Amino acid sequence: MCGIAGIYHLETAKPVDPARLRAMLSPMQHRGPDGSGEWTAPGVGLAHLRLSIIDIAGSPQPMASDDELITLTYNGEIYNFRELRAELEDRGHRFRTSGDTEVIIAAWRQWGPECLSRFNGMFAFALHDHARGCLFLARDRLGVKPLHHVRLSDGSVAFASELKGLLRHPLLRQEANLTAIEDFLAFGYVPDDNCIVAGVEKLPAGHFLLLERGKPVPAPTCWWRPDFSRRIRASEGEAAEHLTWLMRQAVTDRMVADVPLGAFLSGGVDSSAVVALMAEASSKAVKTCTIGFDQAALDETAYAQQIAERFATDHRTRTVSASDFALVDKIADMFDEPFADASALPTYRVCELAREEVTVALSGDGADEAFAGYRRLVFQHQEERLRGLIPGFLRRGVLGPLAHVWPQMDWAPRPLRARATLASLSKSGAEGYAEAVGVTGLQQRSRLFNDAAHHALGDHVAETRYWQAMHDAPAREPLDRAQYADLKIWLPGDILTKTDRMSMAVGLEAREPLLDYRLVEFAASLPASMRVKRGTGKAIMKQAMERYLPHDILYRPKMGFVTPVSQWFRGPLVEQARALATSSTLARSGWFDMAEIERVVAAHQSGRRDHGRLIWQFFMLEKSLAKLFGI
Repeated sequence: MCGIAGIYHLETAKPVDPARLRAMLSPMQHRGPDGSGEWTAPGVGLAHLRLSIIDIAGSPQPMASDDELITLTYNGEIYNFRELRAELEDRGHRFRTSGDTEVIIAAWRQWGPECLSRFNGMFAFALHDHARGCLFLARDRLGVKPLHHVRLSDGSVAFASELKGLLRHPLLRQEANLTAIEDFLAFGYVPDDNCIVAGVEKLPAGHFLLLERGKPVPAPTCWWRPDFSRRIRASEGEAAEHLTWLMRQAVTDRMVADVPLGAFLSGGVDSSAVVALMAEASSKAVKTCTIGFDQAALDETAYAQQIAERFATDHRTRTVSASDFALVDKIADMFDEPFADASALPTYRVCELAREEVTVALSGDGADEAFAGYRRLVFQHQEERLRGLIPGFLRRGVLGPLAHVWPQMDWAPRPLRARATLASLSKSGAEGYAEAVGVTGLQQRSRLFNDAAHHALGDHVAETRYWQAMHDAPAREPLDRAQYADLKIWLPGDILTKTDRMSMAVGLEAREPLLDYRLVEFAASLPASMRVKRGTGKAIMKQAMERYLPHDILYRPKMGFVTPVSQWFRGPLVEQARALATSSTLARSGWFDMAEIERVVAAHQSGRRDHGRLIWQFFMLEKSLAKLFGI
């Protein structure tokens, strides 16, 4: 796990100053505390920060091939590198090191861009091939590792693992991108197809970018995407058995490390399954850690303790409270762009706790996206059945108007919030799901922006990307389309960004076995009835894990890693919330109706509405704007 940066001149082979590369690495030192290096040649420069995990002494980067024609800077892990190494040796390749970095170089030499399909891992890398006259940028299938890039005025392309690395390049003009603010308010993060700094792009998950001197910058090429168009032919028992085998393989593959290794344990199905399979494969007690909350309704430490005792893990627990709000500046700094998933705070704390004893930690991320574990996916599945029974004119003409007059009940579970259900049913499946996955709806956002911002945004609507993704999905049924959109948008933009930034902040490598691409492809091939059954998701995964986990862990209601910000903003953080209404940063941006922000805070603190997540959004936006643009 590392950080990378570089510069490539597209038009002429101008020299690259190593000091500039070091400056780009400087703000990302947390990603690689164990070493750094840079390499330059006419027209190109690559830089690297290292967190040593495998072949600790023998794989410094940037790494050159034995003939020095190929040079690589790489962030990530290739879990099947030993198998690939053996295959490449059979084809005549020779290796000087025992790690996975040199395997990427040999695989590129053997297969070119097709090498990507042979890698099972998480990665973002830049490879310069002098003989072919190109720079090859690539990102893993699901976007576990990040890669930002920008075209600059001197004819170069600069890239870095994090936005803060690019911001150190003197030719990058730091201008705010208002469409990214709209997207952030809609979803709580800036999706991978946008960036808050105008001109900066993120290489999409499952894509590569091939840059060649003397040629224009092409569009990124998609080399992998989830495919829900196929269906397996197997009984539930056969499917559960195969899934168990896949999960076991994915976990054991990610237990290879030359440094101490452990796991996050929340007490939910996903992390409990990972810990169970780790315990099965390990001769020693697995090191596990859990973060609890000072709000009993959101605390899962008792369930985590139950799993820890069942598998005799070396377990530690820590509690998050409102006092941890002091971390908000540090968290905002780690994300660069505004990021309002409040679970980033406990995620940072659990990574911090893990790093006290281990350098690698396995997580349960990804199962909800792959196996339809989120409640919103279950609701979408049920609502699409209803849409199929109710004529469109009736849904639009009756249910829509009825939703407008139905009382708002933020406090109630979604099945009892008839207003939300009626409003969703009055729309298409894609429109309804885009609203369900969002944080702040279109009408609320419209009230928050002032006239100047509305004019500048034009026809940009954040939810459009969800509508388009669901329309374009290789899918058989509505549930497939919603999951496809989540895997393409929500997973890399929110979940994996959060885990990457918070783990890297403390020099910890997080690995996600439940995002092994073989698992994701298998899950996509399952009929909906094996993913959602009797009103709950992850049906086949729970069935597969019945031999390992107790019934009350597998089938209890899903809680999620939810930070109690709504309660905090009515209690210990009440003054911080009130201060938003007079925020000079938000006012100077020139985008917002400050009176509306004041009304939002007042409605939340009076208990009339639950605006806790929106208030948290504005806190994180305020921090990001001040840091990036000095507003």
